[in-house]
Amino acid sequence: MNAQITRVFVVIVALFALLLVFTTRWTVVDASKLTNNPLNVRTLIDEMKIKRGRILADDGEVLAKSVPGPDQTWNRFYPTGRLFAQAVGYSIPAKGEAAGLEDSDGSDLRGLQTGLNSIFGQLTPTRVGDDVYTTLDPKAQRVARQALAGRDGSVVALNPRTGAVLVMYSNPSYNDNDPSNLAPGDSLLNRATQARYAPGSTFKVVTGTAALDTGLYTPTSTVNGKSPILVSGVPLENDGNQSWGLQTLITAMTYSINTIFAQVAERVGRGTMANYMKRFGFYSKPPLDYPPDQMRASDVISYTGRALPPGSPDEDIGRIGIGEGGVSVTPLQMAMVAAAVANGGKLMTPHLTAKVVNSDGVVVKTIAPSVYAQVMKPSTAQALTQMMTKVVEEGTGTAVQLGGISVAGKTGTASIGPTGSNLTQPSFMAFAPSQDPTVAIDVFVDQSQGGYGGTVAAPIAKAVLQTLLADGK
Repeated sequence: MNAQITRVFVVIVALFALLLVFTTRWTVVDASKLTNNPLNVRTLIDEMKIKRGRILADDGEVLAKSVPGPDQTWNRFYPTGRLFAQAVGYSIPAKGEAAGLEDSDGSDLRGLQTGLNSIFGQLTPTRVGDDVYTTLDPKAQRVARQALAGRDGSVVALNPRTGAVLVMYSNPSYNDNDPSNLAPGDSLLNRATQARYAPGSTFKVVTGTAALDTGLYTPTSTVNGKSPILVSGVPLENDGNQSWGLQTLITAMTYSINTIFAQVAERVGRGTMANYMKRFGFYSKPPLDYPPDQMRASDVISYTGRALPPGSPDEDIGRIGIGEGGVSVTPLQMAMVAAAVANGGKLMTPHLTAKVVNSDGVVVKTIAPSVYAQVMKPSTAQALTQMMTKVVEEGTGTAVQLGGISVAGKTGTASIGPTGSNLTQPSFMAFAPSQDPTVAIDVFVDQSQGGYGGTVAAPIAKAVLQTLLADGK
């Protein structure tokens, strides 16, 4: 009799142990898999009953908030609509869809409970998420939109000292209050993090970094700027086919002399160029607190359309050195290049989130500045700053001059479209004040009929820089 009781007891204990193991697995170990399963209808219903936290700009302006829906559910409302749609994104709990910060900061906005909480307590209709404060400046964001004036393009501005993203605007945008119904001309594509742009001569800052930091060149080294020259067996010309003769790298940067920087890149070599590109963040998705599937790596694309590995022997390194040859970048990446030079060669990790505050007003998370890479020596950054300052003082970037505030910058003008079409893709990168930078910026305009970076993109950068510096940024 005792033996039978013992066997029954052992069976009950074993069954209880199995129950505990599987309960622990589904509620703790694999809780996130179960929660994120799109077939989990309970999860979608629970999501709709969460009052997600707000998303706010750096001045407290509300960019996203929850509003009451039917049957004790909540919907999202975006007061600024298209202005911040690309950065803020959207959340549609009923469909299990999210984008932008609504996606990447979703855990904070939902105020996620732990697996143990889900064992001992049920989700309640009054659950409230945390507020997310961003680094975005509404006034400068509005100026970026106004300055683009309806043209397709993108503006990204960073604080080079901290990596804070101050401006991230792309046009066309969309109404994130109704992302499922795009109006004609709307786009969900965030050009700042996803577009493929040709950097043109702004890439000469990357080439200059590799040339100076390795010691192969100094700012006063001279190279013959004759035009045309053969690069990878194909003639390469300066703008207007102007021959410059022997010129220093300072002059070559100031007046954006293609044939000089192409020769510099060829001497630096594919391997070293690839190494410095990696330091700036090329060949990897940006380290931004933003959904990875809404970002892409800046890289080099072959003439057949495939991504080339770093330092590939198939690269036309001379043309890469002047921002051609298949170099494909995002505005965020080029803003990171400008920020690294501005911060003495130290590239800070870019971030959109500043802090997270719970419903009691307590700061539960603060995003501290962190170093992404020491791209170059401080002395190299100082030399490049002086060279880029001359670009604005007397070279191709005079349109961005700010009176009593010194600006360092570089123009870019990539030829796009069929030969003879005269279509260009103007761009401009800058930082200011040049000797004590607090803002780094990059601007791209998708297309212009014969326009230059210094005449089309530079005025946009100037307007945004003025606004941010006036705000004490």
